[in-house]
Amino acid sequence: MPGLTFDAGGLIALDRNVRKVVVLLARAAQTGASVTVPASALAQAVRRPERQVRLARLVRQPTTTVVPLDRVDATHVGRLLAASRNSEIVDAHVVICGRRGGQRVVTSDGGDLRRLDPRIPLIEV
Repeated sequence: MPGLTFDAGGLIALDRNVRKVVVLLARAAQTGASVTVPASALAQAVRRPERQVRLARLVRQPTTTVVPLDRVDATHVGRLLAASRNSEIVDAHVVICGRRGGQRVVTSDGGDLRRLDPRIPLIEV
């Protein structure tokens, strides 16, 4: 498994204990696959951190990287948005992170991500 990048919908599915996401993360843990969480997607998913135990556990794992929206990524996001005539910053950040890691994106809304990159590998939950 090359690893997983989560969008906000994937993180929310984990928080809701959706079996498919739990199994994906268990498989990733068994194989030592990396998990990427764009900070922008995390910000969309966090609502009550004191109650979002699964989400908190995921971002604390040693194989999980929370990727900030820094100057370099912001530039890549802006270029992707301009090329796709889109304005969804979080979705573009997810696509950039997934591409960089060569990872599949765990999402609840593949259509939005496909508009940004028709070839991005998705796992829909």
